[in-house]
Amino acid sequence: MNKKQTKKMTALIYGAMGIALFLVVWQTAVAATDFGKIFPGPLKVLTGFFQAVITPIGKCRIQGHVAISLWRVLVGYSLSAVLGTMVGLLMGASRLCKAIINPIFTMIKPIPGIAWIPIAILWFGTGNTTIYFIIFVGGFSQMVMNTMAGAENVNTELVGVAGVLGLKKNRTFISIVLPATIPYIFAGLQISLSTSWMAVLAAEMITATSGCGWLILSGMQTGNMVNNVIGMVSIGVVGLILAILMRDAERRLCAWKER
Repeated sequence: MNKKQTKKMTALIYGAMGIALFLVVWQTAVAATDFGKIFPGPLKVLTGFFQAVITPIGKCRIQGHVAISLWRVLVGYSLSAVLGTMVGLLMGASRLCKAIINPIFTMIKPIPGIAWIPIAILWFGTGNTTIYFIIFVGGFSQMVMNTMAGAENVNTELVGVAGVLGLKKNRTFISIVLPATIPYIFAGLQISLSTSWMAVLAAEMITATSGCGWLILSGMQTGNMVNNVIGMVSIGVVGLILAILMRDAERRLCAWKER
């Protein structure tokens, strides 16, 4: 086992120890104090989770709710990734485009995705389109900002040399600007993915009848705290897995500039 593998294994062991310690403290607090009256313990949540795998909650079982949330995030996140990257590249590579788009983007950027929910419901109703839109808005700004930062930080000397050698602008963009921007794009993809998961949770709690967000809402409406925690844990675990996969993809595709 080389040094890099040892470092990863050590980090994995410490992470597992941290989770185990958290679960022990959680269970101890529930068993030894009045905390258990207002919040379920990990054993109760784990039992409820396995029951939810077999017994439907609402329209489907827990795996169905997770799959529905994943699909919604995939649609909205893909739109935000594609359009955000395109807008970011335009703003970073063209001063004219930045001068035109940046004032509008600067006004829209601070508005959180959840603030768009009332307008989205008026525009699209209470179906999946509203949820896709909220997820899109939640991830779009991060993609634009990171992509634009990457395009603006391209080595100007390389671009100058390409011009001296007679390389056309489109070839310069493909050969120099785009590869230099890819690490920034991956950073934006990871941040956008995180905000997309937060957005789907908020949207499903307001305008859905399925998904992890709805699962949390149904737990509140029925007074079933276990369902609340199951929904929260599902969002957290899936989000962690997606973040790990995204980081691994970045490591493989951007090995020359791994963060």
